[in-house]
Order: sequence, then C-alpha cells, then structure tokens
Amino acid sequence: MIDLSASGLMSFINLAYFFAAVMFMFGLKAMSTPARARRGIVWAGFGMLLATIVTFFHPAIDDNFLLIVVALLLGAGTAWHFARSVQINDMPQMIALYNAMGGGAAACIAIIELTRTGLSGDLLQGLAVIGGLLGSIAFTGSMLAYLKLRGTLQRVPRYSNLQVINVGLLLIALLIALILSFSANSHPALLFIFFLFALISGILITLPVGSSDMPVIISLFNAMAGLAVGLEGVALENPAMMVAGVVVGASGWMLTSLMARAMNRPIANILFSDSAFFKQVETGADTPDSTLAHKSVWDQVSEEALSIDAHDAAADLAFAERVVVVPGYGMALSHAQQKLWELTELLERRGVKVSFAIHPVAGRMPGHMNVLLAEAGVPYEKIVDIDDINAEFSSVDVVLVVGANDIVNPAARDDADSSIYGMPILDVDKASHVIVVKRGQGTGFSGIENSLFVAVNCRLLYGDAQKMVQSLISEVREIQ
Repeated sequence: MIDLSASGLMSFINLAYFFAAVMFMFGLKAMSTPARARRGIVWAGFGMLLATIVTFFHPAIDDNFLLIVVALLLGAGTAWHFARSVQINDMPQMIALYNAMGGGAAACIAIIELTRTGLSGDLLQGLAVIGGLLGSIAFTGSMLAYLKLRGTLQRVPRYSNLQVINVGLLLIALLIALILSFSANSHPALLFIFFLFALISGILITLPVGSSDMPVIISLFNAMAGLAVGLEGVALENPAMMVAGVVVGASGWMLTSLMARAMNRPIANILFSDSAFFKQVETGADTPDSTLAHKSVWDQVSEEALSIDAHDAAADLAFAERVVVVPGYGMALSHAQQKLWELTELLERRGVKVSFAIHPVAGRMPGHMNVLLAEAGVPYEKIVDIDDINAEFSSVDVVLVVGANDIVNPAARDDADSSIYGMPILDVDKASHVIVVKRGQGTGFSGIENSLFVAVNCRLLYGDAQKMVQSLISEVREIQ
C-alpha cells in the first residue's frame, strides 16, 4: 500500500527529486555531443517538468497554489514565445538573459529565506547568503551582457580606476556576507546593503568586458547562477536544486576555464583588468567598418595586403582538392551560414573535400559557430575543432576565412610583443592559399593589425559575407 503519511509523502517527493536530478545529469551529458544535444534537452526538460509537478505536493506549499500557477503560466508562456521567435543569431543574448533569470531566482530565494526565517547565524544561513551573492552578481552581470550583445548598450561610460572600484565593492560585499553568515543579531538594513552591493558589483564587473571576452563572461555567469541555485537548494533541503545547481555550476566553471585557456588569459585578467580589448572596443574596433580609429594601421597594411575578386577566389576553391572554412562573428552578423553550406555542397559535387574549423572563442557564446552551422544543416562530422585541425593546415589547398580576425592572427603565435601573444589560433597561414572574406578595413576585437593579411599566400575578398559567398556560388557554377 502507498504510505500517505507525512514521512511517506516526503519520501515520495525526495525520490521524485532524485529522478529529476538524474534526468538533468543525463541531459547535460547528452548535450556535450551535437548529435545527441536535442535528446539531452528533452531529457532535461522532462526532469524539470517532474520537479515542478512534484513540488505541488510539498507540505510547505500551503495556500500559494494560485501564485505558483500564475508564475508558471507567465514564465512558460514567455519562454515559449521567445523560443519560437528568437533568431539563431540572437541566441547569445537569449542565453545571457536566461542566465540572468537563474541568478535572479536564486537571489530572490535567498532574500525570502533570510527574511522569513530571520538571521540565526547557522550554516544554512551562510549558504543562503553566499548563494544570494553569486545569484545577484550573475543577475545584473548577465542583464548587462544581454543589453550589450543585443546592441541596446553600444557605448558604456568609462571611469578611471574602475577595476579598483570593482575589487573594493566585491570585497565589501564579501565582508558583509561573512557578517551575515555567522551573526544572529545583524540589523536587517545590513541585508539590504549586502544585496545592493552585490547587484552593483555584477554591473561594474561586466561594464568593461569587451566583445571578445563575452563568451567567457557568459559562461562564468552561468556557472555562478548554477552554483547559487545549488547552495539555495541546500538551504531549502531540496535535492533537485542541489544536484542540478552543482552540476550546472561545475560544468559551467570547467567550460569557463577551457575558454579562458583557449585565449591564454586568466579569468582574473578578464574580470579585473583594463585590457586592450576593452579599450579598443570602446574606440569602435568592434564594428566591421570602423576604419577611422585605425586608419594609420591600415595605411601601412594596405600597401602590402592584396585583394582578390569573387571570380578568382571561386577558381581557387573550385580547383582545390581540400578546402577548410573558418567562420567567425562576421558570418553570424551577415547570416551567411546557409550560403556557406550551399557553397560547400557545390564544391563537394566537384570532388573538393571541405571541412569547417572552429575556434573555441569564435562568436559571442560557447559553441556559437557550431550552433549556426548546425542550423544551416552542416553535418557534425565536417566540423573540426582547433586541436584536431591545426596539424593538417599545411596540407590544405585553400582556407576560406569568413568574418574571423584575431583567431587566425599569426601574431598570437610569432610576435612576443603582441597583446594577444600566446593565445592559441587556427594556423591558417600554413595552408597553400588563404582567402579572407572581410567587410571593411577594421581590426578584430583586440584592435591590433592582423599579420595574416600581408602574408604572401593571403588575399582579401572585401564585402558583406553573405553577398560575397553568394558571388562565390555564382562564379563556381560558371566554372566548367
């Protein structure tokens, strides 16, 4: 018989939470491979559905059913609308927005628990405070990242000694967190000051982050939001929140570390230093046609850089044995992924072997280029990462670089004085021929000259990526 007692009900609820957590883990594991990503999302979705349904039976839910149902309908309706209407190129800002929602939810849970139960100075209170700190920073930081990625906040105010202020505010928030964690008699106003400082810290940490660092910061905030949810789960004694939060937090931190390593920059350097990336973005280097801020650089480069027209570029591609395509953010901006796949199919019908090389930090979010190429129908086996492709570039006939800059800049490998020296790059310059599709004469996110453009085996194909790839398609079709 089914035990309907209070203890039996809680055992049933905890068992359901356990199965929900297992489904989260299976889903996350499946998402690590593009071929199983869809299945992973479905598994995680069913896990969340199970955890949500069983929560209605929790003894702590007294007379709040109406509020919960209204919140579920609002949240699910909004998410359904955005999921159906969002363009694939807008996915980075959508992920940043969802990171903000996760962090904000964790912060709200902390506020409710700390005000509902009072400040008792026990361990659970300390975990709730730490979760509130991480959630608050993730909330405002991710919201600012969303606004920057969406283009709503294109130019941010600059302050002297901003990073000193950031560190100071964060240290003050941590100090107040310690006081709140171990004190049973703290004034309630201290709780308000704590969350205020935490929210401001999230804004100021994200404020100087340039576009090239955005994938790393989004991944970091994802990890912080996940860990915040896990800590609040411990405070609430909710197993599903504990496991889901810790898994998301751990995986997010691992991804953040891998991406920072791919840029050869420590995370502290991204968060607490006025890097050249930030300074250049603020002068307009992040826009494809920003030639004025770097006119002197291109006066020098233009004397040596050689251009190519679509006809000659198409001939190089059509008569090659092996072609590697390197996509970058310029491909995303011009929505050129569909045309690139059309060009690939056309070349393959001529017997050309074509693959796509992906740099870990290309785009605006982890896996941005992979998502765009998958959306265009590019098979997973044609997408190769940096570690597997770099040793093969010397045997490649033509590399087609579409909207990428810093991730193919040989200065990162050869010039010890370069600001990006040591950052792993795709060694496209070792191929026989390199064709770079580039809209204008602006620099990359780092704001430095790309020595690839003056290499003897490199030619620049100027124009919007989608239009230029369409021109290549037309020219290849004309070749007998």
